[in-house]
Amino acid sequence: MIRVLVVDDSALVRRILSEELGREPDIEVIGTATDPYVARDRIVRLRPDVVTLDVEMPRMDGLSFLAKLMKHFPIPVVVVSSLTPRDSDNAVRALALGAVEVVAKAGSSLSTPDIPGELARAIRHAAAVSVRALGARKVNVPARSVRSPVLAGAGAGAGAGPAARSASLRLETTHKVLALGASTGGTQAIERVLRALPADAPGTVIVQHMPEHFTAAFARRLNQFCAMEVREARDQDAVVPGVALIAPGNKHMLLQASGARYLVRVKDGPPVHHQRPAVDVLFQSVARAAGPNAVGVILTGMGADGAKGLLAMRGAGARTFAQDEESCVVFGMPREAMRLGGAEEALPLDDVAERVLAALHYQ
Repeated sequence: MIRVLVVDDSALVRRILSEELGREPDIEVIGTATDPYVARDRIVRLRPDVVTLDVEMPRMDGLSFLAKLMKHFPIPVVVVSSLTPRDSDNAVRALALGAVEVVAKAGSSLSTPDIPGELARAIRHAAAVSVRALGARKVNVPARSVRSPVLAGAGAGAGAGPAARSASLRLETTHKVLALGASTGGTQAIERVLRALPADAPGTVIVQHMPEHFTAAFARRLNQFCAMEVREARDQDAVVPGVALIAPGNKHMLLQASGARYLVRVKDGPPVHHQRPAVDVLFQSVARAAGPNAVGVILTGMGADGAKGLLAMRGAGARTFAQDEESCVVFGMPREAMRLGGAEEALPLDDVAERVLAALHYQ
């Protein structure tokens, strides 16, 4: 049984979450807490496997509590948040601080019938994380905003910020695509890869398993301090150097060739591996549209999503990599990609950007 502590200041939400989770055969709610101070005492006394955490609470906000928890007592945390812009931004900040999953809050006006199942899946994913990797993750705090000179109309000159050291490097051709896929633990992994890429890095397409509305907040956060422009994808957005497009929650994203350029299609469709967006959907489309002009990387995450798609990319001539077990919060997706032969090599997370640039023939 996965032992869960529910932390939320709303009695209604505590009751709803406890009832929903109580219907799952492998999950037991061992207690609830009204605020971080109560939660601290109950975590020490009850030793739950997973904590669900609201981010807007009295006495101490959830973000401050999470930062203290990750520093002194690392434990898998699932953020349960409303879908307002402020709540979405805070939930994404919580992921950056060390939470491993985020789900929409049940009982809100924007809830869907899928929320109970999503919460249970998130808790199962969280229970499988490497607590060692969880405690070892670095928290990245943006120092200042940076922007791509390519997009600003300044040509291909050097950029500012974390990637300035490599911003003067150039692609052999602009017709290259980087495809990234991740799930549990992926928000920090994606952040670290993008922060290490230069302002004129190849057009990048990303699937991170995340609910609707939260992906927009995730893109906004990354856009504050990555040298590339990062934004949530819109249907028929062009894939161009210096821009990273994140698949919107509850939509699949595909790559499509359009003459001498690439664009993305954002579409509905059935979930794949219980996910929409799904990494497999993106990677399969990249294999078809870009073939050897692409590099694919599968990062930390539970399950098998992306493994077959990465194999298709490799079969089409793309370079393909997986995050290694040591640096993964959950090694499930990379392990499956390695097992199928889809990834040519497993890499430490901090080596991914450098190997991607080498594979794309930066010089």
